[in-house]
Amino acid sequence: MMKSSNNTKISVAFIKEGNQFVAYSPALDLSTCGNTLTEARSRFAEAAKLFFEELKRKGTLKIVLKNLGWKLNGATPISPLIVAQGHQNIPVLM
Repeated sequence: MMKSSNNTKISVAFIKEGNQFVAYSPALDLSTCGNTLTEARSRFAEAAKLFFEELKRKGTLKIVLKNLGWKLNGATPISPLIVAQGHQNIPVLM
């Protein structure tokens, strides 16, 4: 059974959009934003904490993490990792 004291690392992308910083993690399919990078990091940590607390409260933590690609074999869940990130040219039809 997963305990609330377990810690794991997840990949989080921080993107600047205008005057805002967006924090997004595909490992949780979760995002938030802030006026500064520090604020976006802090808000993401709080959002992730609430995400895990709510899933645990509902009893759906393992199901949701498994559906997001996490490995749940050991005591500490392991999130999927971003293996590459870059730019790709894609036609945009407007």
